[in-house]
Amino acid sequence: MSHDTGETSAIADGPGSPDLTGPAALARRTVDVVLAVLLIVIVLLPMLFIACAIRLEGGGPVLFRQRRVGQHGRVFTLLKFRTMRLGGDDAALRELIARELRGEDTCEDGSSKLNRDPRVTRTGNLLRRTSFDELPQLFNVVRGDMALVGPRPCLEWEAEMFPPEFASRFTVPPGLTGLWQVSGRSRLGTLDMLRLDARYVRQRTFWSDMGILLRTVPALLRGGGAR
Repeated sequence: MSHDTGETSAIADGPGSPDLTGPAALARRTVDVVLAVLLIVIVLLPMLFIACAIRLEGGGPVLFRQRRVGQHGRVFTLLKFRTMRLGGDDAALRELIARELRGEDTCEDGSSKLNRDPRVTRTGNLLRRTSFDELPQLFNVVRGDMALVGPRPCLEWEAEMFPPEFASRFTVPPGLTGLWQVSGRSRLGTLDMLRLDARYVRQRTFWSDMGILLRTVPALLRGGGAR
């Protein structure tokens, strides 16, 4: 399993990083690791079933590895269950993100996600609706690439497109869940997500993170999935 480290030149350090230090930082990291390991144990059997379902539907690798931008622009390898057919391209997604960043309304049928994406498999569609495709990111949390709570880890080309006023989102670790996920997710576009990220960074505390974790469960039950 590769573990990339690097810097993306488009990311500038945001003003006044709100990272907690000392005992609070240790408590945050301890909670992340303990909860992530506990969740891995709990969902290990369902993850094995998911892996079998992916392999049975056309073969191919079970895990999807993708370079994402983390804290302070450090690039790491994010893990997900594969939800797409092999060989697809992301031109439609790039255009959607560009339109959202221009302020265009891309909402369709109450969702700002890329609808009817032909790259997504039947199993992948179910995994995305339930967000089960993101379960392997628990290993990213254990490795220290991510936290349980934080901004969504973005792609390198997304980071290049983000307006500079949202650079503060990169001063904290990306999260498995976050304020965006519990505030509407698929109903919110990229600019909405970035504004929520900036708000999260300004208000970030240990206890606010615990509140987001508690709100994540009902948010998952409501569905909505991820991009």
